[in-house]
Amino acid sequence: MNRSLAFGAPEYSLTCTQWIPASIEEVFPFFEDPHNLQKITPPEMGFHILSVQPDTIQTGTRIVYRLRWMGIPYQWHTLIQEWAQGTQFVDTQERGPYILWHHTHTFEVCGGGVLMTDTVRYRVPLGWLGVLARRLIVRKQVEAIFEFRRKRIAEFFSAGNIYTQIPDNA
Repeated sequence: MNRSLAFGAPEYSLTCTQWIPASIEEVFPFFEDPHNLQKITPPEMGFHILSVQPDTIQTGTRIVYRLRWMGIPYQWHTLIQEWAQGTQFVDTQERGPYILWHHTHTFEVCGGGVLMTDTVRYRVPLGWLGVLARRLIVRKQVEAIFEFRRKRIAEFFSAGNIYTQIPDNA
């Protein structure tokens, strides 16, 4: 998105933490496969990968998705800006609906599992109209996407049990 459309829009952030009772050798490969994104994205978003270049995820990989927002189709172009095998990666939006989308994924081995943290920094276009849209719609949608992800990740790794922190008995 053209940064000139920001019109002074503020930056927002969202952080989600989830403890996964599995090894890093099980967890990280799931997240390094971009095709698993469809499994943890709400179905109403119509998520579909159009291309991944190069085929292996690393710093510099570009991924193009097709999505729907409120029924309107659009493309999202992502750059893997940072890649640290087994511990962290950062994806940023190169083209899409936001002025800024910077998503840091961290993975920390602890408590017999993996503490995964997603931190998203984002800016909505159109200045005060974007601020209003975020307040009325966008914030709730972003939070709902991450809540859906949390539930799906729990289904894949912990029989549907969601852990937002390391359990005392871990």
